[in-house]
Amino acid sequence: MEAYEPPVVPPGVDPLYIAITRFNRRDYAATIALCTQLLEAQPFDQAAWYLKTRALTMAVWVDDVEVEEEGVADVLLDDNATAAMPRPGTSLARPMTGVAAGGLNAGVRPTSSSGRPTTGFARAGTGTGRPGTQSRGGTAGGGVAAAMMGARPGTSRPMTSFGRLVRLGTASLAAASVNGAGGGGAFILVDKLDLRKYAARPALARALFEYIMYHDHNPKKALELAALATSAADFGDWWWKERLGKCYLQLGLLRDAEKQLRSAILAQPTVLANLELARVYLKLDQPNAALEARTCDVLNEGTKAIVHYKRALQLDATHVEALACLAAHHFYTDQPELALRFFRRLLQLGVSSPALWNNLGLSCFFSAQYDLCLAAFERALALASDAESGDVWYNVGQVAIGIGDLGLAYQAFKIAISVDSNHVESYANLGVLELRKGNIDAARSNFQTVQEMAPYMFEPFFNGALLAFKLGDFQESYELVMKAILAFPEHTDSHELLRQLRQQFSSL
Repeated sequence: MEAYEPPVVPPGVDPLYIAITRFNRRDYAATIALCTQLLEAQPFDQAAWYLKTRALTMAVWVDDVEVEEEGVADVLLDDNATAAMPRPGTSLARPMTGVAAGGLNAGVRPTSSSGRPTTGFARAGTGTGRPGTQSRGGTAGGGVAAAMMGARPGTSRPMTSFGRLVRLGTASLAAASVNGAGGGGAFILVDKLDLRKYAARPALARALFEYIMYHDHNPKKALELAALATSAADFGDWWWKERLGKCYLQLGLLRDAEKQLRSAILAQPTVLANLELARVYLKLDQPNAALEARTCDVLNEGTKAIVHYKRALQLDATHVEALACLAAHHFYTDQPELALRFFRRLLQLGVSSPALWNNLGLSCFFSAQYDLCLAAFERALALASDAESGDVWYNVGQVAIGIGDLGLAYQAFKIAISVDSNHVESYANLGVLELRKGNIDAARSNFQTVQEMAPYMFEPFFNGALLAFKLGDFQESYELVMKAILAFPEHTDSHELLRQLRQQFSSL
């Protein structure tokens, strides 16, 4: 890795001024190079030291509000006590059912791999389901086995604690030999600093804190500096209280983080402090104290979530997540025309992904715009990677079923499974198609595969129970229909099948 050559400074121009202008243009490499030259000539130049510290921080800065993924260590070593049997709607482990919450039920809106309704936007923290937080407690796999899985069961290694932050820290250390003082080594040796001296200088202390937090990724040292600076400010500076809360959150001291963030909000209400406090409450499994649109989605309170998404669009008409979630809401409430308008708006904003083109194709199909439907799916298949093409082919199969071409549907589901061997929805539909062909053994095999891979879905249990009932295996039918009712208590067909089974048992 070669050192970055500093830009040429015109005669008579202060190099620090050039460094500041490059920093404002976000040319951090040039800023670092110029400040390194200044520090080599004058090691005690505080302005150059401050500017280089800020440039090194901003070069690796990431919006950690969205770093929500919980790794194996976070799950297995979580000692925060929560209620064993919380009331519905008060815990992430037991959200409201669709009917009780006034939203959609599982028969209308599909669920994700964590057992929660799809929201239309793949956000951080939803790729993997935390053990014990599935929408149907006890129906989805939990415990250590679930914690050791990635987003794709059996195909991804488990995510470690703060995986993104660790990787970013490794990258910043790799660049230290180039960006460090004197051309090699780390720029700031935090362990050798007298933090009390810096805590008495607010401007330098804030720059040093951001450097330790985002460049070195050392929350313990950052916490020490923040505590000293807070004490030096007579505990009246809200900025340091908010940073104390951030450090406590990263270290897993959630109650201390809550205390500091509440104090910061009381002194100066800010968006960042409220978001951090919401993260604390979510980790404490107190979703009602952190209510927002995403939290309402997790609790299956779709009606409340839509209100928040609409308010977000009133504040920012280009908010991609709000547009995508509203589009998904209208699609699953049998309003594909409105969903199509939102998806087209996302295209106008420059969003182009396989998921968006796939959703456009579905909306066009259900809006009877068949000429645009196939073109959208072709674009989705062209952009899709191996991990995404399975979903696109599955939806092509759904469109084929809608037009009555069962042969095309069968081929599409087969392709989806060949691309993604864990695509449970394709297995479920293949089981139904095999049953229509009279292949009972193949249908039962597909249903059993889905039951093992996706215990949060009610369809494979009901289909298996119905097949067993028609074959005269009432005991197996009873066991499967009870699992279907556990996964989806409002499913009327399952209750009707259970009623018929009880009549059969009473007549024996």
